[in-house]
Amino acid sequence: MIRKELLEILACPVDKAPLKELENEKKLLCTACGRKYPVKEGIPVMLVDEAELPEGKEGKKGS
Repeated sequence: MIRKELLEILACPVDKAPLKELENEKKLLCTACGRKYPVKEGIPVMLVDEAELPEGKEGKKGS
């Protein structure tokens, strides 16, 4: 689980939108583009190349 204070300052590196924690998946979800960023050992991995793209957006990691 990510601390509330940390979650409040994190944003998607692509579109700067807020993130929502998906506790059951250990990921952070971008509320705008739908990318899912992994949380490894309690540390958010905010790298675009590590993000899981939403359905139908494959191949567009940097956009």
